[in-house]
Amino acid sequence: MGKKFIFFDIDGTLLDHDKRLPESTLDAVTRLKKAGHHVAISTGRGPFMFKKLREELGIHSYVSYNGQYVVHEGEVIYENPLKVDALEQLIEATENTDYPLVFLSEEDMKANVEDHPFIHESLKSLHLSHPEYRPDYFQEKHIYQALLFCKEGEEEQFNISEEIKFVRWHQLSTDVVPKKGSKAEGIKKIMDMLGVSRQDVVAFGDGLNDIEMISFAGTGVAMGNAVSHVKKVADFVTKPVDEDGIFYAAKQLQLI
Repeated sequence: MGKKFIFFDIDGTLLDHDKRLPESTLDAVTRLKKAGHHVAISTGRGPFMFKKLREELGIHSYVSYNGQYVVHEGEVIYENPLKVDALEQLIEATENTDYPLVFLSEEDMKANVEDHPFIHESLKSLHLSHPEYRPDYFQEKHIYQALLFCKEGEEEQFNISEEIKFVRWHQLSTDVVPKKGSKAEGIKKIMDMLGVSRQDVVAFGDGLNDIEMISFAGTGVAMGNAVSHVKKVADFVTKPVDEDGIFYAAKQLQLI
């Protein structure tokens, strides 16, 4: 393969289930960069959640919030915040329920409840704490993604706006993003800026929010631990993250 633009999801892809970066993954990323490939991150997380990881990997380009906030070499090149009226509709619909919301800006996140077990349980899986209570945060900052905390399927009752969609990432939580937003759309912003062909894009992922990205990439790679829907659309299924999956794929695809 020639020089590629490689995008990595974080959770279950770069990081294992204990949120650790395998040594083989660090080695693979180092070799990919040395080989001249352009390496970036593509995640549902916000920028403030993976600053340390970017520094450890020496990566300065990323697609965050499932495509809504895109940075190339440290400079913001695309922003697609949720519309305030769509958030207001969602807030109104959930107001008399026990389904809380968290609002995420480029620099922080705040909750519309003071304390909720679903928030604790979901964010604990990312090694994050329950956010501070600030229900009007969505009026103070651009909100690129919200989190709705409910059991699988319960979000369907709140599908009331044509401006948003739900993408589940945890059994007790789903991402709330702009209807047409996705990691693939975020990647396209970098491609357009650099004049990159789709065939030169390689994308690694494991979750439901990776499906568009894996399908779009010239070479879509599903981790061995990926959900079945991701594996079905992938061009290559590698080993699980904790079995040197990224290094194995990089070798098998002759990227290193």
